[in-house]
Amino acid sequence: MAESFRTRFMRWAFNLFPAYRGTGGRVTYIAADWSEVRVKLPLSWRTRNYVGTIFGGSLYGAVDPFYMIMLIKRLGPEYIVWDKAATVRFRKPGRGTLRAHFFLPQDELHAIRAALEVTPSVDRVYQVDLVDSGGVVHATVEKVVYIRRKDNSPNDRAA
Repeated sequence: MAESFRTRFMRWAFNLFPAYRGTGGRVTYIAADWSEVRVKLPLSWRTRNYVGTIFGGSLYGAVDPFYMIMLIKRLGPEYIVWDKAATVRFRKPGRGTLRAHFFLPQDELHAIRAALEVTPSVDRVYQVDLVDSGGVVHATVEKVVYIRRKDNSPNDRAA
């Protein structure tokens, strides 16, 4: 699916936003329906650590917000979505440009909505790999995302 004007604007905004820009990551694509996001993280003077590989904080920071934002955009305003936990598994030092590909299929949205019919909230676990041009995994980030329906209480209106 191609980018829309809106998602292209969001891609530009991400890449200019100081907190995201500081990670060294660059958003390269956001699908019009937010079902897919692609990120690249080059090894540069900004991302290089003491031993010459990509800094672990850059690895995590470049992929941190995307599953939460994708769920917010795809589920809509009647849901509350928050990052709850994350783990990073460093597999191999990053010595070049790494890429991450996020994908959130429609079936996952159906599963979330179905789960929320029988329970007030759910925690969903998502995983993304940072890979080099040869497909070798250098880091795996696992995110736990908390989701529930809004009930229009005063706390929910502020969220």
